[in-house]
Amino acid sequence: MVVGEAPGENEDLQGEPFVGAAGQLLDRMLQAVGRSRQGQGAQGVYIANVLKCRPPANRNPQPPEIAQCEPFLVRQVALLRPRLILAMGRFAVQTLLGSNEPIGRLRGQVHHYQGVPVVVTYHPAYLLRNPIDKRKAWADLCLAMDTAGTPLRR
Repeated sequence: MVVGEAPGENEDLQGEPFVGAAGQLLDRMLQAVGRSRQGQGAQGVYIANVLKCRPPANRNPQPPEIAQCEPFLVRQVALLRPRLILAMGRFAVQTLLGSNEPIGRLRGQVHHYQGVPVVVTYHPAYLLRNPIDKRKAWADLCLAMDTAGTPLRR
């Protein structure tokens, strides 16, 4: 399961998370580890956002908005029973881990949310702006695959 932050304008209009350039990068990242949002069974990845609708003017989500949407995320996790959650971006990470620590400090270790292992990484939109951190995101994906029990050849 991949958990992002909040839908952007295009995501909100299309009703699908991670579209546009960030979505294309996410698709390539998933493909690199043998996964797909269209895949079936163990190859499939369910994608959700912490917020279920776009904040006005695409501003950062406010704590009451996150608190209002979190029960939906809790229910999604309970229904899906994912083997792993890949938390992408600051608000996803803060919500899932209940932490204000920067992503850089939380990467490289396995956390838990509702009993499910969580691996923290950068949001694809951030990686488009900061391509030097793509190597770190690859390491996060490798950790995620190892944690889920399907290690990659590196």
